[in-house]
Amino acid sequence: MLKIYNSIIREKQDFIPLVPGEVKIYVCGMTVYDYCHLGHARVLVVFDTVIRWFKANNFAVSYVRNITDIDDKIIKRAKENNESIEDLTDRFIQAMNEDSLALGVLPPTYEPRATAYVEHMISMINILVEKELAYPASNGDVYYSVHNFPNYGKLSGKSLDDLRAGERIEIDINKKDPLDFVLWKSAKPGEPFWDSPWGKGRPGWHIECSAMSEQLLGIQFDIHGGGQDLQFPHHENEIAQSEGAHNHPFVNYWMHNGFVRVDNEKMSKSLGNFFTVREILKHYQAEVVRFFILRAHYRSPLNYSDQHLKDTKLALDRLYIALRGIESANITINWNNAYAQKFRSAMNDDFNTPEAIAVLFELASEINKTGSKENANLLKMLGGFLGLLQQNPKDYLQNKTIISNPDPLIPDEIERLIQQRINARKEGRYSDADIIRKNLLEQGIILEDNPQGTTWRCQ
Repeated sequence: MLKIYNSIIREKQDFIPLVPGEVKIYVCGMTVYDYCHLGHARVLVVFDTVIRWFKANNFAVSYVRNITDIDDKIIKRAKENNESIEDLTDRFIQAMNEDSLALGVLPPTYEPRATAYVEHMISMINILVEKELAYPASNGDVYYSVHNFPNYGKLSGKSLDDLRAGERIEIDINKKDPLDFVLWKSAKPGEPFWDSPWGKGRPGWHIECSAMSEQLLGIQFDIHGGGQDLQFPHHENEIAQSEGAHNHPFVNYWMHNGFVRVDNEKMSKSLGNFFTVREILKHYQAEVVRFFILRAHYRSPLNYSDQHLKDTKLALDRLYIALRGIESANITINWNNAYAQKFRSAMNDDFNTPEAIAVLFELASEINKTGSKENANLLKMLGGFLGLLQQNPKDYLQNKTIISNPDPLIPDEIERLIQQRINARKEGRYSDADIIRKNLLEQGIILEDNPQGTTWRCQ
């Protein structure tokens, strides 16, 4: 049985869906005012892999990944760029979709934009006000009263006293309690607004996920996911909003992926160690980046460095080399196969992708020894559950986009030089042949001699 580490109880639990054979999952998506960074990529890839595994186990999946398209940062960036909010958000939604596609991320079932659900947010806020869990302030904002929700802090494991003592809270004279959070923001000059019972304004960030998940998945669903940084206050606030409004359990399993670190320091713009997906893809194939993300368990920190990416590429090369020259086909997996059993056991243990990937390397070693077509097919099929190993091996290994030389050789030129080397060896000009090999290696091209001839791949 599949086990999931449930953040709210801090241990693994058997996954028992609300409806047998179905799974409903909501993941907090992007705030679209800039390009996706590596932290976003991790969320995209991790939960894409979760969805792939549910589908592999014949679950009917309803997957919601929202888009925040109205927010303080969005308004600020649009003003800085002297462009409309719609133009800004449309541009970065398109960029996000391009990055997702490159990383092999399947589209979610639903991808709602916050601006399309404002009326539902207003309705939920109104319920909270009527139940005295929220209150309008004199400045036109509406705040959630955390003191009036008895279970506030159950996800983070902190009491209100702990939170007041430990959190740096901005003083706001309009709040009854420093921990109270905004549900509705009154309109400021030049900002977009919607009409509401409390005047013109726009929703706060936290309320959008409560409203959209309710509309698309119902008042209770199976899994809510996102980055570890969202556990408090965002997800804590979602619980307060949704359970406060409906007097009903909100989410059965909470999943949070770990932070991304750069050379063992937390990635942040302030430290200047901030990498967008697009920057990374200039130097590494997208599948290498996906593989890098999945080599770490989703709950563990992910430490980014150039050396780690280079090591990851060499590791992925090994898997593709095992598949090279063996014609593969889609098969029906025999889950009684020892390799398949180990893979399934790893994935059913809280989506343990490092252990699952270890099985792929065991298979690759066996293929290298025996040339087994059956095992090659199995390797490709198991890799597919992780969104890996679906390229033609030759295409992957000869992908010129990973050649660091600014003026890379084209395949026809490489083949011409290989033929020159073959001719030189036939004629006994071994030093000339060695020079050709050396020059190609300097261009990032590795030659491999075998009984069938000479093949090449990118370094």
